[in-house]
Amino acid sequence: MDMPSKRPVYLNLFKIRLPLPGVVSIMHRASGALLFLLLPLLLYVLQLSLASEQGFAEVQAWFRLPLVKLFLIGTIWGYLHHFCMGLRYLALDFNVGVDLPQARFSAKLVLAVSIGATLLIGVWLW
Repeated sequence: MDMPSKRPVYLNLFKIRLPLPGVVSIMHRASGALLFLLLPLLLYVLQLSLASEQGFAEVQAWFRLPLVKLFLIGTIWGYLHHFCMGLRYLALDFNVGVDLPQARFSAKLVLAVSIGATLLIGVWLW
């Protein structure tokens, strides 16, 4: 006799409430994808700035635009979040902080450090 499964057939991902470690884990994946997709653009800008003095001046002019500064600050946040979260995962691989209270604290710490460092660099950049 088959028993009916109690597992839901349809999951609404917008109604599921993830704990903070789950949210920062998804943000880690999103920031990694963002950095991967931006890599060709960032390499092009680096190549342009190193090719000639005129190219360097052109890149400097781009970085003076407010929209480009916001884009750069977002990219810096993506890098810092991905880096801090990578350090958290490295600690978890060594069984450091695997208990629930420690995992929640380290997730909060990743957010605080990445956002705080981004704000500091953003103020300096602006």
